[in-house]
Amino acid sequence: MTDLTPARMLEDPPVKRCAWPKEDPLYIAYHDEEWGVPEYGDRALYEKLVLDGFQAGLSWIIILRKRENFRRAFDGFVPEKIARYRPAKIERLMADAGIVRNRAKIEGAVLSARAWLDVMEKGPGFSQLLWDFVDGRPKRNAYRSSKQVPAETAISREMSKELSSRGFKFCGPTIVYAFMQAVGMVNDHLVTCHRHAACTALGLEGRV
Repeated sequence: MTDLTPARMLEDPPVKRCAWPKEDPLYIAYHDEEWGVPEYGDRALYEKLVLDGFQAGLSWIIILRKRENFRRAFDGFVPEKIARYRPAKIERLMADAGIVRNRAKIEGAVLSARAWLDVMEKGPGFSQLLWDFVDGRPKRNAYRSSKQVPAETAISREMSKELSSRGFKFCGPTIVYAFMQAVGMVNDHLVTCHRHAACTALGLEGRV
């Protein structure tokens, strides 16, 4: 007999989480293992920013379910490779049903890869550029309701402006704030969520 018990019902005792993963096992795993964990890798930060750009107008779970397809199609999100994409590659990506086939976003990923290379070559490096906006350590919030969590902040607006000035695409303030949440620049797990304290502890460790 197939076990149709929701994921949370399998936990003993039930784990308190933010509301947004609901019962989707993939979403729960992302919430518990990735979202809000400080990320300092230059390449990984590029990947996450690009994927957040692809999310614009869509639900994150759609991108999450297609993430491995994106990684395959975009050569593992290695910026040095993506920066060299030519029109023929763009057309192949537009024909790939495994990803979000949006020409502006695909072309934006290429332009952002070129901007990433420029930051890496001329300084200060992509990770340092971004983390300097929060003085190198995650900002810890203490929200008790998802209604309290902002869509953007003064810092996300500043970061968005800086990224845009350097040639990055699909990096508006709302996209950037979602990115900051995902990569742990801000800890927006609700205080009642079991990951709030865990991500706070990881943030105190700082960059390794």
